[in-house]
Formats: sequence, structure tokens, C-alpha cells
Amino acid sequence: MDIVTLVFGQAAPTLAAVSRYILPLTAVLIVLRCVRSMLREHYEPETWAYLYLTGDVMIPLRHWECILGRAKSVDAQIDDPAVERLHACLIRDVTGLWRVYNLGRGDTYVNGEQVLAGGAFIQDADVLTLGNVSARFVDLTEEERSSLLKYRHAPGRRVRPSVTLLLLTFFQLLLVLQQLVYNPDAGFGVAMAFGVVAAVQWAYFIVLRASGQTGFEPELLAFFLSSVGMSMAASKTPNDMIKYIILFLAAVGLYVFLCLWVRDLHRVKAVRLYAFVAAVGLLAATLVLATERNGARSWIEIGSFTIQPSEFVKVLYIYAGAATLDRLFVNRNLIFYIGFSAACVGLLALMGDFGTALVFFVTFLVISFMRSGNFATVFLAVAGAVLGVMLVVTVKPHVVARFQTWGHVWEDIYGNGYQQVRAMSAAASGGLFGQGSGNGWLVDIYAAETDMVFAVISEELGLITALCCVGSLLALAIFVVKNASAGRSSYFVIAAAATMSMMLVQVILNVYGTMDILPFTGVTFPFASVGGSSLIACWMLLAFVKGSDMRAHASFAVKRPEKFSGGIGVEEDDSADGYDQDYPQDYPQDGYDDGYDDENGYDGYYTQGGRS
Repeated sequence: MDIVTLVFGQAAPTLAAVSRYILPLTAVLIVLRCVRSMLREHYEPETWAYLYLTGDVMIPLRHWECILGRAKSVDAQIDDPAVERLHACLIRDVTGLWRVYNLGRGDTYVNGEQVLAGGAFIQDADVLTLGNVSARFVDLTEEERSSLLKYRHAPGRRVRPSVTLLLLTFFQLLLVLQQLVYNPDAGFGVAMAFGVVAAVQWAYFIVLRASGQTGFEPELLAFFLSSVGMSMAASKTPNDMIKYIILFLAAVGLYVFLCLWVRDLHRVKAVRLYAFVAAVGLLAATLVLATERNGARSWIEIGSFTIQPSEFVKVLYIYAGAATLDRLFVNRNLIFYIGFSAACVGLLALMGDFGTALVFFVTFLVISFMRSGNFATVFLAVAGAVLGVMLVVTVKPHVVARFQTWGHVWEDIYGNGYQQVRAMSAAASGGLFGQGSGNGWLVDIYAAETDMVFAVISEELGLITALCCVGSLLALAIFVVKNASAGRSSYFVIAAAATMSMMLVQVILNVYGTMDILPFTGVTFPFASVGGSSLIACWMLLAFVKGSDMRAHASFAVKRPEKFSGGIGVEEDDSADGYDQDYPQDYPQDGYDDGYDDENGYDGYYTQGGRS
């Protein structure tokens, strides 16, 4: 008795035929439920502190990093001619300490002392002066912050993640059924591989749900795409599923590790230089040690495994390239980043990996604009890239061939257009619902399961499922944009935006290159393309998306603030409410006649009834 009969009985062929129509509809439901859940919850940004101006004007500080100035785009606008457009920034760390930095040509003072280049600490009740404007800084307690949070849900019933997870498990069961029926080489290994994926996703859900987490949509979409990728791997090499299981477990494990790692920005910044060095070192090692394939040196062979280091460099590049607000306004940091990017793109060009170099370059444009806000920097980079492309085209024959073939693949169906002609034919034969997982022929074409995986998905699972894969990544991109305004730190905002920019560029190059709308560059489709390096890198990149999720209890990559007391440092003479009695007095002179000052002009605000 074979495994098909054992699991599904004599009705297996009939069930497989019916499942071809059910599977795409299940994919649509999974994606729509995730999208609805991600976008339906509206919430007020967190409020961490206030600036009180004269005349009872109150300005909330809604991020850990806030720019103060006269410009309309700043986080805290102070409309006064003496204030610079970008005058100063306030930055909070994970322990609750606030620090102020001067940005403009105007001076900034804390309690009458000028803020120098290294910044200055500022604590509750201190007076911050920008130009001619003075404001009292009020840091909120944990209880006060919690009372200000208001979560609003759209009308209708809440989208339950457990139901979406059940749909995803059913989707995976249908893929197993089709593989066992349509793929002669599929066996217990394929069924076991999908079983491991299902077990991991349920274990992940149960553990995080037990810890109070509620937001699982990014992971559910990643599990969905990974399941499609596993189906492609089963169609291509069903006997290597053990290897795929190992790589999948490593990918999810590294994702969890990176989510926990980025919770502490101090830790992130401490190893940023090592990330720079590791990224350039990996690419340089690849240039020396890699095996050349089709004109590109991108793969290093270690035993039975083939590693593509440039995939891991994607993670290092974004990890090192994203920056906190205190680094954004230092020109030498941007110049260093530009040099680092030039080194990465240049090494990729020397390796002949033109598609990955293009992905890195677009990501560089996104990060550099978000870091500088300067279109001139972007235009200069684009001009330099045009010259670089012209140089690459003159020295890399296979790149020239791809550009010459672009738009003319049907004129050379047995030469340079061989892959794309067959990809388009196979995709068309799949129709809306597909031929069935494991029932396609395109997977036998060289690199079809990686560089042309959109066509393989369209042939085997149907155009509807293929578009759902594209829609999953579009949904994540929209989700990142939605979260940007509520992000605690510019690091998470830049890293998440760069991640989704990188993934969307890959999708565009993969899909449009396969369909001959753009030159064929050999770029993978995130999560769905077969390849351990790509799968691990995509899951690790997802950690940056998770770190940008600021919904309540939605992301374990976001560390809950620790309750802080003691001002600049806990001393023996700290008062009962935790404020340093030596910084500079029991309570600083605030300069305001607010009814709380003592006879010496020092603020007794916290000893007379608390805040109002």
C-alpha cells in the first residue's frame, strides 16, 4: 500500500482534482484575512513625554526620537522665528533616559547650560530652551502612558489568527495531496516536510499566544509563502526534503533570534561596525572562493550544501545601514554609509551578479533618502549608477546578452530566449487554477524553481495563487508604511522600509523578468524561490518588519519600556519619588509660576498632588 492510499484512500485522485480549484480560493482567504487583520486596527501613537510652553501650550512627544523645530515636518513644532527649522532632537533609550542634541546653528540649553556636540541629559521638570522659547520637559510614568493609549477597532468581528492558521494548514494539506498524487517521486519525505512546517507554525502560535502576543500576520504570510516554496522544492527535488526541513528550521530560529536581538537598540548599535566588516568580507570571500555559473560568481560549495553569501549580506546591509536619529544628522555617518554601499555594489558587479547589485542599489537609494531627506544625494547616486551600468555592460558579456534578448525572446526560442519562452508558455498553461502541485514540466528547466519561480507557481498552482504570493508581499509593504508614523525609533522605520523595498524590487525583477517585461536578471522571489540561503535571509529580514509593528502586544521584537527612576543615576540621596537630589537640586528651578514652586523657586510639582 503506497502512502497516497494510506493517507487519502482510493479517492485520492478525485480529491486531488477537486483540490486544484479549492487551493487557490484558500490562498485568497488566507491573504485577505491577514490583510484585513493588519489594516483594521487603528491606534493612537504612544506618548512618552510632553513639552509645556508658556501659555499652557502642551506638545506631546510620541516617539523615542523626536525632532524639535519650526518646520511643519518635525515631531514637535515650535513656531517661533528664533527657532531653527530643525533645531534639536530628543532621544529616549530603553532605560528611560532622555538626551537632547543640538541640530541647527541656534543654541539649545538645558536649565541654562548650553547643549554641546555630545548632547546633554534631560529629565523630568528640566527647562529646555530653544532660541527665545523655553519649555518644561515632563516625562510620563508607566501608568500615565498606559492611560493615554487608545486602541480603536474597525466595525465588525475581529479576525481570529487561529482560524487563519487552520486555513493555512488546510492549504498545506492540499499541497501534500497534490504532490503525492501528481508527483511520482514524492513520498513520505514530502509529507513529513509539510508536517514539520505545520507543527512549527502551530508551536510558534501557541507559545506566543500564551505569552500574550496577538499579532501574527507577518509570520502567517511568511509561512504561506514558505509553504509554496516547499511545494516548488518537492516538485524539483523530492528526495532532498530533509535538507529543506533543516534549512527551514534554521530560518525560523534565526528569525526569532534576530527579533529578540533588535529589542535593544544599544546592542544593535554596539555591533554595527562588525556588520559592516562582515558584509564586505563575505562578498570579498565570495569573489575569491565562489564557483562561476552562467557568468556570475555567487555560490560557495561546502559539501552537499551550496551557499550564496550575498543573501546574508542583505541582512547585514540593512542591519548596518539603518540608523537612529542621533546618527542621521552627522554627515560623516552618511558618507561612510555611501562608501560602504559602493563597496557592496562594486563587489557584486565584479562577481557578475547584476540582479543582486540592482537590488542593493535600489535599497541604498531608499535608505540614503530616509537618512538624509536629500534628493540631491539620490540623484548623485543614480548618476553614478548609470556610469557603473555602462561599465558593467562593456565587461560582462552575459549581461549584454540579456539586454539584447529583452523584448525579443520569441525571436530566439532555442538560444537566449529559451528559459523565458518556456516560462511564459508554462504559466499560460496553468490558467487560473493550475495543473496541480508536482504536475508541471517547467520545473525541469534550469533555474526554474529559483529565477522563474513565478511561472512555476502559475503553472502548478494557478495564476490566482501566484498573484496571492505577490499580494502577500504588497500587504507587508503597506503594513510597514502604516506603521511608520508610530515607530519608536527611526532605526526600525528605516530597516522595515528598506526590507520591503528590497523584497518588492526582487518580486518586480523576478516576475517581470520571467514575463520579458524587464531584462531577465536571475533574482529570487522572496520566500517562494527554492534555496536555503534565500529562505534564511528572507526570514531574518522579516524581523525588521516585525520590529516596526507598534500595535499593542503584537510584536515580541518590541521591548516594553522598563520603569525608570533615579534621573541620571541612582544615588544614595535620591528622593522618594526617584529624582536625584543632586541634579542639580532636590527639584530644579523651572522658571514658571505654576503654583507649585517653593519659596526658593524650586519646583515642588511632584510633592504637591502630582500632575494635573
